[in-house]
Amino acid sequence: MSNPAPLLLVISAPSGGGKTTLCHQLLANNPNITRAITCTTRPPRPGEKDGVDYYFLDAETFLKRVQAGHFLEHATVYGHSYGTLKSEILEKLRSGKDVFLSVDVQGVASICERASADPELKEALVTVFLTPASIGELEARLRKRNSDSEEVIQTRLGKAREEIAQWPHFQYLIISTSIDEDLRRMQAIIEAEKMRTIRAKAPVVD
Repeated sequence: MSNPAPLLLVISAPSGGGKTTLCHQLLANNPNITRAITCTTRPPRPGEKDGVDYYFLDAETFLKRVQAGHFLEHATVYGHSYGTLKSEILEKLRSGKDVFLSVDVQGVASICERASADPELKEALVTVFLTPASIGELEARLRKRNSDSEEVIQTRLGKAREEIAQWPHFQYLIISTSIDEDLRRMQAIIEAEKMRTIRAKAPVVD
């Protein structure tokens, strides 16, 4: 029997929520899952390669792609633009790969809106929000990293409160506890989605 239709796994979390670690674990434990490569106007950092880490575009090219409607979502962060090409997602899905995409809550809203008008994306889309059980636990994680000033921590917490309030708009909520448990719950979501009748292949009855 052929495999179920591939998934577009869109994961969002507040800063310190465990999203980056979960994404790395997903890639390491699932050979059929691939990362969507996003576009950016920022210059490559040492060791980064075009088409591997990002698609590096100049600002004019990026803007033309925005105007042409090529992006499922895009945003400007600290003076540089980032975006996810619809063609990038569809190419990977059509190759039979599950695709994961890590974006902020505004990006998820944009993707959901675009997917609602595209049957192929709508069928593949699975949205997951990952967060610790409380702001207090999230603050403890940020402080444990010991990489941000007090001002930055408070800014991150303020934004996190706004992001966490959006969790009801996602299909799944994972309360982050440990690396292993977060991965186990994400794997359970993937397995359940693979068995949904909208993606399953009909059993042979003759």
